[in-house]
Amino acid sequence: MKKSLSLAGIFLLVSLALLSTAFAAEAPKKVLIGVSKIVSHPALDAVVKGLQDELAAERINAEYDLQNANGDINAASSIANKFQSEKVTLAVGVATPTSQSLVNTLKGIPVVFTAVTDPVKAGLVASLKKGDRNVTGVSDMTPVKQQIELLLRIKKIKRLGHIYTSSEENAVVLAGIVKQACKELGIEYVETTVSKSAEVKQAVQAIIRRVDALYISTDNTVVSAMSAVADVAMKAKVPIMSADPSSAENYPVLAAWGFDYYKMGRVTGKLVAEILKGKKPEQIPTRFMTKTSDIDLLINLDVARKLGLTFPKDIVKSANKIVQNGKLTKK
Repeated sequence: MKKSLSLAGIFLLVSLALLSTAFAAEAPKKVLIGVSKIVSHPALDAVVKGLQDELAAERINAEYDLQNANGDINAASSIANKFQSEKVTLAVGVATPTSQSLVNTLKGIPVVFTAVTDPVKAGLVASLKKGDRNVTGVSDMTPVKQQIELLLRIKKIKRLGHIYTSSEENAVVLAGIVKQACKELGIEYVETTVSKSAEVKQAVQAIIRRVDALYISTDNTVVSAMSAVADVAMKAKVPIMSADPSSAENYPVLAAWGFDYYKMGRVTGKLVAEILKGKKPEQIPTRFMTKTSDIDLLINLDVARKLGLTFPKDIVKSANKIVQNGKLTKK
């Protein structure tokens, strides 16, 4: 009897060992993902959160090295070198400067860019129709002319002010688009440039008395200093039209029309998952946010009241984020 029990015990132990080995074989391999963003502000932070949530939903066993260059190009380069030395499985560049640093530095490591306005002009890929070797990503090219046209429906404007970062490729590209849109709409374009966020307030002060409104693009350096922009603009009773609804939730911006950057993070996560599962980046074209549900329209009724402006009823109806009496309501 004892011998029989012993044999049964041995059989059980062997079975458990084999079962344990099977489970271990099925356990997903952990990957190290380096994420480098140029600055921290609501939109870019939302991209990173969306990326992580999507990879969790895809059951990717990921560990993250999250890095913030704080607007410093040299820091972005150091981050890229760090990712290379620690041999990350894949690197994600959030915004143009950090993506450029990753593409220029990393060897043999896939790079996924996101929140990049024009990846071709930024030198990240040669064509939007396909990725380059180990490089692909998601663009946030914004509908500039339509945003300005929306502003014109709220207030008559003769001169539009625009502040942008002269050293940031996506900001320069957008400045050219804003200038062209103003020309087509018969508006005088007034610009001023900065090289870092600390210069933004002074730049706004330099032009605020010469403009009827301000347009803020998806320029990360300027958006990260939105508090200073809004402070100067409100004191001068000049409305702001922004391309970044995320940051507009926290500051007195008249209207903001742009992408839901959390959803952009989810799209980025899907792309990353495809690569981790074996698809080559060069087989993946640049992706764009094209669904109606990808777009947010925020209007601030409190700011409109203070500036003596009124939103047309159809704009109020179509807005999915409304600030009134100090509260944000999301439809």
